[in-house]
Amino acid sequence: MADHAHAEHHEEHPTWSTYWKVALILTIITAVEVSAYYIPAWENSWIYVPSMLIMSAVKFVIVVLYYMHLKYDHKLFKALFTGPLIVASLTLIGLMFLFSKLVLRLGIIN
Repeated sequence: MADHAHAEHHEEHPTWSTYWKVALILTIITAVEVSAYYIPAWENSWIYVPSMLIMSAVKFVIVVLYYMHLKYDHKLFKALFTGPLIVASLTLIGLMFLFSKLVLRLGIIN
């Protein structure tokens, strides 16, 4: 019975082809991020920062799911990782909002 459970658990882990595909996707996203820096129209537009943040977040999620094996872990470990991550992200967004309003009110940014 233990061998059967171990075999089921072992089948859940990705193969080398999965890692190769994930690495290719990460490389493509990184190439788009680097090329965005060298495209003046994109870098000077309002979409530059949100697009860079979204691409970075996508890469973060992919790395956590596949290379840190969170996709294949128990639900408890997923909750222990994602819960504090959500709290930290919301705190960071809240602080950025509060301090950006303060900076604008003080007239530091033109």
